Formats: sequence, C-alpha cells, structure tokens
Amino acid sequence: MKLLALEARQNATYYQSRYQQVQDFGAELYVLNGIGTPDFWPAGRYRLAGSQRIDDLITEAKVWHEQERFDGVITFSESAVTAVAAVAEALGLPGVGVEAARTSRNKLLMREAHRAHGAPHPDFRFVTDLAEALGAAEDFGYPVILKPTLGAASNFVFKIDDREEMAELFPRALAGIEGMSWFAMEAHGLDLGPHGLLVESFLDGEEFLIEAVAWDGEVYLGSIVDRITVEGGTFDDDVHHAPTSLTPEQVAAVHRVVRAGAHAQGLRRSVLHAEVRFHRGEPYLLEIAIRPGGGGLDLIARITADHCPIRAVMDVARGAAPRVRHYRPNGVHVTAMCLLCDAGTIASVDVPAEVAESDRVFFLKITAKPGDVVRRPPEGNSILGFLGTTGTSLEDAREAMLDHASKITVRFVQDGEPS
Repeated sequence: MKLLALEARQNATYYQSRYQQVQDFGAELYVLNGIGTPDFWPAGRYRLAGSQRIDDLITEAKVWHEQERFDGVITFSESAVTAVAAVAEALGLPGVGVEAARTSRNKLLMREAHRAHGAPHPDFRFVTDLAEALGAAEDFGYPVILKPTLGAASNFVFKIDDREEMAELFPRALAGIEGMSWFAMEAHGLDLGPHGLLVESFLDGEEFLIEAVAWDGEVYLGSIVDRITVEGGTFDDDVHHAPTSLTPEQVAAVHRVVRAGAHAQGLRRSVLHAEVRFHRGEPYLLEIAIRPGGGGLDLIARITADHCPIRAVMDVARGAAPRVRHYRPNGVHVTAMCLLCDAGTIASVDVPAEVAESDRVFFLKITAKPGDVVRRPPEGNSILGFLGTTGTSLEDAREAMLDHASKITVRFVQDGEPS
C-alpha cells in the first residue's frame, strides 16, 4: 500500500517515529510538507510544496498522485486534519470530509454539534473580550475552563477559579493564541471556523483518554487510559495509567457517550482520540479528535489492550475495514508522563544509560533539543518529552517512572551564554 502523509508546516521531527511505524507495518510512506526541512524523509518519497496554502498543497499532491497512485492520505498532527481531509477529497481518496474535519478540529463547532445531537458536554460560550468571559463565568459558576478553539496539547488551557484570575489570564491567552504553534501550523486558505477562546463549565470528576475507531455506524473503544495527575490550574502535567480503573458499567457508559459524539461530528469512518471526564457520576465529552492521541498513547494501547491506533490509521485511510474489537485489557500495567522542566533556553538534556536502556521503559522520547525555548504557563505549555514504564501494578509502574524521570537532567543557557 502507498500512503501520503501531510503537514502544512512541519512540526520539527515530532512525527518521524510514527511515520517509521507506518513503514514497519508494511506501508510505502510518502511525505508532503508545505513548509519544512529538506532532509526530513528519504528523498525519493519526500516533497516540499514551498507553501502552506491549501491550493498549493492540493496541486502538489495531485501531481504526485498521478505518478504514484496513493491509496490514502494520513496525518498524526491535530493541525493537519482539515488539510488532509481537503487533500483526500481532491484526490478522490477515502476521508472524513472537510466539514466533519472542521467540526472535529474547531472546539466551538464541536461543542455546537454535541449540543445539537444530544451528546453530553459541558456548558460553553464563545467569548471575544474579558467582559464576555467574566459574564460566562458568572453564569456557569466558578471554577471554569478557558481554552482556545483551535488549540492542541493543552496550550493556553486554564482552570479559572475567580474573577481576578480571569482578569489576569484572559488577556494573556487571547494574545498567546495568535502566535500558538498549533495555529501557525494550519494550512492557509481553509475555513477553520472561529479562532478565539471558549469558556466552559468545569467538570469535577476523573478524566479518561480513549483510542477508538468509528466504522460504519459503530464505534470501537480500543484503549482506555486513566489520567491520574493531581490537578492544578493547567492541564499539561499529564500522568497516565492503564488499564483503566473504570467498571464494566462505566466503560459501557463511556462507549455510549463517545459514539454519540462521533456521530454528532459526522464521523462515519475515522480513527478517534476521545477525552472524557466524569461529572457527578456521569461521563461527558471534552473532545473527540480525528487522529491518534499524542505522546505514547498508541504504544499504551498496544501494550495494555492489543489495539494498534497506527494500523487503524493505515486501514481507515485506504478505506479498508480496520482490525478492531471492543475494549479488552490484557492485564499489563503501564504508567506514562509528560516530562516537564523549568522555563528557559535548553543547553543540554542528559539521559543516562540506566534510563535509556532500562527494560522497564517502553517509551522514551525527548522532544526538546539544545537551543529550544521552553515556555511554561501562562506563556505556553512546552514539554521536555515523554516517559513510560511497565509494572505489575499501578504502584510498581509509577515508582519506576518517577525514579527514571528523576535521573534525567536539563541544563539551561545562562544569561549572556551563547546558545
């Protein structure tokens, strides 16, 4: 099979490891970046359009498709899902369609679809200034969530506890989203829906991350992961555990909610990453994205539930029935976390051999490199990387994870020191 992967603006080398997985699973993968580095992928299967405009991406993809006859178009980037839908449509290849992609990318349009079709969701309001944000918060009651409509990776997502905090953080978020990398990586010339901020009512229960597949009217929950972080005002310090602690009855309730949300978003055949939070004992949708979850969630799904989101992407992209089943954990325990560090310019990151070569580590990815500027809330949500460990129980896996994380050291460029 021949698959075309696409980003309007290359997200550094973040998706190379996933592209390699696609090849390891038997696909011949070609990569088209609008703007990117010249040596990102092997030369015969890599092209740069030289532009982020969707018309230029489609033109380049059509020319290449005439030569190679691709079976499908894929992406792992939240910023590229709408562009991929447009390219697939233009090439006559399987896809979710531009309207469903836009609804699944833009959090306001997603919320409106959930409301229109009765899928459980928090109260929400699109706000354009501080007065509107304060009014929404008063109506919903504090605490509330402030979030971008076109964000990702929890950038500029805040839990707001009172009027003073809203007055402080709303202007920063409004200014910050204009330069947010996830927005800057979108294709130009596409209708992405409103770009701004939402205020949402706060859901006070536990959160769960789901890798799923929608296929011809049914939704299959392949993997369920518990978010076990002690919660603060931001949502970037993720610690995850699988298999889930949910009861069979709760899993069934989550399945009903995810299926309702997928159908509301117009998703008939799609890979899904769903985030669900319980509130007063019932599950509500935070979002349903149309790509696999980030970090090591694809590996967690394979290790703990024998579900492969990467293979599902490959199958769905070419219109083939994916290898899926309803959630069935296999008894293996894992914990995983985002590696965080202080703000500053990275000079070096040291990962000792006892961490890098540990048989307890199933996932280790350092995404920051020397010269990168790490921004922490409220200015941004940069991370150092990801770490995941296996164990015989939650406690065993978490103890190994924290021990290994403590041995990774970061040095920062000091004032006046060259980077």
